[in-house]
Amino acid sequence: MTSTISLHDSPAAGFDAPFEMLEACHQRVERMLTLIERMAVHLDAHGADEQARQAARDVMRYFDTAAPHHHEDEERHVLPRLRAHGHAALADRLQGDHHTMTAAWSAVRAVLLAIAEGQWPRGGTPSTMAQWRDFVEMYRLHIELEEQEAYRAALPHFDTAALSAMGTEMSRRRGG
Repeated sequence: MTSTISLHDSPAAGFDAPFEMLEACHQRVERMLTLIERMAVHLDAHGADEQARQAARDVMRYFDTAAPHHHEDEERHVLPRLRAHGHAALADRLQGDHHTMTAAWSAVRAVLLAIAEGQWPRGGTPSTMAQWRDFVEMYRLHIELEEQEAYRAALPHFDTAALSAMGTEMSRRRGG
């Protein structure tokens, strides 16, 4: 599986522009979701070779670390603004999605861990592939909802000081 997806190039966004940072994270999530889809095809043809093992490690590293930070960013900063300004149902749905995606990630991760260790039966299992498709679809729908509705509804309720505080808090939690 020759990867044309760069795992290290990141969209340029910093903590001084926290909503742009959230959207840049979505772009990285999309790259990982595409890698999962490509890995499924590759595994079917080549099994858990070194390329598949490395791809599994890359996906795990991202969803184990960056995704939980991203969800926490939204739960600390975006969802409270939505709730405070008449969008409680949207905030509740997004928070529920975060819990569902975290649970789904646990199951996907277990399979990726086996792949990272070189274990994959030729042809895989239909249930694993369905699980991966569901995970990818769930994440993509969630991202669309955040970018098309949640961020647009929340952003007008942040002034410059609130955006600065949000960015500072996000950086601090990541050790910045």
